[in-house]
Amino acid sequence: MKDLFGHALLEYQNGKYSEDIETSSSLDEHDVMPLPYLFRGYGDMPSIEKKALQHCKGRILDIGCGAGSHCIYLQRKGFEVIALDSSKGAIETCGLRGIKNRIHTDILDFNQGKFDTLLMLMNGIGIVGKLENLGRYLEHLKTLLRPDGQILLDSSDIIYMFDDADDGRTYVANSDRYYGEVEFSLRYKNHKGAAFSWLYVDYRTLRSIAETCGIRCEIVEKGEHYDYLARLW
Repeated sequence: MKDLFGHALLEYQNGKYSEDIETSSSLDEHDVMPLPYLFRGYGDMPSIEKKALQHCKGRILDIGCGAGSHCIYLQRKGFEVIALDSSKGAIETCGLRGIKNRIHTDILDFNQGKFDTLLMLMNGIGIVGKLENLGRYLEHLKTLLRPDGQILLDSSDIIYMFDDADDGRTYVANSDRYYGEVEFSLRYKNHKGAAFSWLYVDYRTLRSIAETCGIRCEIVEKGEHYDYLARLW
């Protein structure tokens, strides 16, 4: 199934919910992505997401919007917000949920106008896949910003996953690559999607690469478990 994620969102939206999305990764972890959580309201969002929404301003582009929960909140607050996702099913779901402005495309192929806020939540920067791609993505995002525009994104430093409990040292397998580069695959109702790369970037590395692109970077809030919300401008 090409758009497994979007298919799952559409089934939930259309009242056909019976299973969640299962995930497996190169970190030898298996987990579940509960579909109801992707449709959560503002009150059920973690503190970092609430803080990001409070910092939004002007014309907003929600990159990797998923089921559109952040867009719905912003739209109700009177913002001009555009939902963008590479998943066709996700964009169709956003339409069914009443989001007015929607675009189905990859962010690197998008160049329609300028924005005051680019929003990338739920580790939205993960779409760059590999650390070597981060600079290229940031350079493109710059072209979408108005002069006083900002990027709001959250991510996590997953170095804690490599800590050895016995001696406190950190061991990183496949150390020839950045430890935040993770390969994922999804499974939904006996359908398995193609593997894809996803990036978790620590704040120090994010700031360093952003600065080489002429972008300033600051932490807005730290989460409870190695995660953070950053503002770039």
